[in-house]
Amino acid sequence: MKKVRLQKYLATQGINSRRKCEELIIKGRVKVNDSIVTKLGTCINPSEDIIEVDNKNIAKTIKRIYIILNKPSGYLCTQQDPFKRPTIYDLIREINVRINYAGRLDFFSEGLVLLTSDGELIHKLIHPRNKIEKVYVVKIKGTINNDELEKLQKGVPISPKLITSPCKVTVLKRYQKTTILKIIIKEGKKRQIRRMLSYLNFQVLKLKRIKIGPISLGNLKTGRYRYLTCDEVKRIKNTP
Repeated sequence: MKKVRLQKYLATQGINSRRKCEELIIKGRVKVNDSIVTKLGTCINPSEDIIEVDNKNIAKTIKRIYIILNKPSGYLCTQQDPFKRPTIYDLIREINVRINYAGRLDFFSEGLVLLTSDGELIHKLIHPRNKIEKVYVVKIKGTINNDELEKLQKGVPISPKLITSPCKVTVLKRYQKTTILKIIIKEGKKRQIRRMLSYLNFQVLKLKRIKIGPISLGNLKTGRYRYLTCDEVKRIKNTP
């Protein structure tokens, strides 16, 4: 196995964020092959070296957990909020293993959030080069015409230096004053779909993510979570 930087390896194993892992190293809480390492940038071979944090072999202590949560509107995708607003971690308090989310949803958006202690999987799902599909159902105010749909699909500017990549947009239902869209994107810029629709002067009334790669939300109730099956874990790991 190729050598990797120690702090990156600790982060991908779900120990903590990379910055927090760097702090653990600096404080002398990390050992490599029974020797304390305090130098950032130290490279290790995960298949050969024994890595310990606070004298515990992380290869023996890390438990792999994979869950999906149906996030309600009004919850933040963050570990802690300085303003004490509700977070997705308030909904999974029974889980006593540190898990991180793969791709956030904003405060008012809802739907599928995948959480796991598998840092390598998180990296795969959120890295732009992998182009993992995310599917959203979006309710907008007003009606959208074919020209506007084509603009969304080809890509629109959401900042002075950023034009979105081509995506798929279809109309699910048309009402007198609102429209329901299905939007499939392969990138994940901050508030991307809201910014795309705002460019065309559409107000988003509701936004729900229903699928990430091969994993679908299904009939999971709002505010509830479930563990992925072994087959689902295999499928998402094998997503090209």
